[in-house]
Amino acid sequence: MSLLKSYDIIRSPIITEKSTMGALHNQVTFRVDRRASKPEIKQAVEELFKVKVTAVNTLNQQGKTKRFRGRMGRRNAVKKAIVTLAEGHTIDVTTGV
Repeated sequence: MSLLKSYDIIRSPIITEKSTMGALHNQVTFRVDRRASKPEIKQAVEELFKVKVTAVNTLNQQGKTKRFRGRMGRRNAVKKAIVTLAEGHTIDVTTGV
């Protein structure tokens, strides 16, 4: 897989209270392309961050309907990937790639 395709698959890290609690279990959460499969996500993370991935769990979050200044709007639907790293491997998501 090319490096450019890896950057297209991995959109951004998700830094929330819940995702940072996953760091206790060697897990990192990313926002990924909606068409990406688990093997593609695994390969992209291993290539970009030079780590060993043991598991990838994904979830599709549908866009939520919200009201803004009296008008109805909709958030974008996203796909999240929770990546479990092998023992001894870490990713610092607060720094750039």
